[in-house]
Amino acid sequence: MAWIVLVVSGVLETVWAAALSASHGFTRLRPSALFAVALALSMGGLALALRSIPVGTGYAVWVGVGAVGAAAYGMAVLGDPVTAGRIICLFLIVAGIVGLKFLH
Repeated sequence: MAWIVLVVSGVLETVWAAALSASHGFTRLRPSALFAVALALSMGGLALALRSIPVGTGYAVWVGVGAVGAAAYGMAVLGDPVTAGRIICLFLIVAGIVGLKFLH
């Protein structure tokens, strides 16, 4: 259960990162509110998951899921460049996340 909470918290990290960008420095109310809610839920889920997952593993997975999600969102929605190098690097992060899960 802790791993599911951890991955969902990582996805929420992607949400708050996208909302932070859309808030334009907290000048837009809705994205700013979404940022605050997603941030609180993401941090709360991380804290809950860290009750049974070691902090180094949990934090690395949380950041990795959020980073891959934010990069994928940027490429899919915001027009960030999609290159073979970027895709390979994101794949390597995902491989690291899977490796941490199986080595836990």
